[in-house]
Amino acid sequence: MDDSKTTHFGASTVPEDEKAGMVRDLFSDVANKYDIMNDVMSVGIHRIWKEAMMDWLAPRAGQKLLDVAGGTGDVSFKFLRRAGSGHATVCDLTEGMLVEGRKRAEAAQLADSLDWVVGDAMHLPFEDNTFDVYTISFGIRNVTRPQEALNEAYRVLRPGGRLMVLEFSQLPNPMMQKAYDLYSFNVIPRMGQVIANDRDSYQYLVESIRNFPDQETFLDMVKQAGFGNAKYRNLTMGIAALHSGWKL
Repeated sequence: MDDSKTTHFGASTVPEDEKAGMVRDLFSDVANKYDIMNDVMSVGIHRIWKEAMMDWLAPRAGQKLLDVAGGTGDVSFKFLRRAGSGHATVCDLTEGMLVEGRKRAEAAQLADSLDWVVGDAMHLPFEDNTFDVYTISFGIRNVTRPQEALNEAYRVLRPGGRLMVLEFSQLPNPMMQKAYDLYSFNVIPRMGQVIANDRDSYQYLVESIRNFPDQETFLDMVKQAGFGNAKYRNLTMGIAALHSGWKL
């Protein structure tokens, strides 16, 4: 009897133990176009969302950040600039993404304050109670079991540490959601074909957004991981959402 568990990979159902490899392959293929991809997916608004994330996070000097699914280092660079001093560890499943991040000019300027580590969000290669802040941006919906990633976030944060998740989400208005879905499923994969010569990766990303839990459901998952004072804020009417929690 085959009792292997399955999970979503976009609109497909795949064995759980295969998803991480499929995600790694996808992001290896798009690593050198990833920043353009984010611009396409969000019509450039992801940059504003990340600034909103930093506004709520309010980085402080000397803090240690773990940025999971941190890819090309976007969030870590913003965090270090806001903090003034501190340290950021960029952790990603895909080595190619980290290689692209290291090539960026900011990486050279901030080299002493940055580490780049290949790692899985569900099995982080770090000790308990290590970091002051944990961030994951547009990454947790690609994790095979998001609850395990949240549990790991809780484990590696110090008491008093902060979780911040930025992810595409669900619009509260059904008509607006329908219009957004029409745009997502019809326009974004075509743009991916034109800009990155890669329709399939963009198709997966659109499908993965639709499979991700809504704001309230995900908030319950954050609480289940042990985080206190957990809450969320919608961004751009709920196209994306920020979830925050504290290890109290």
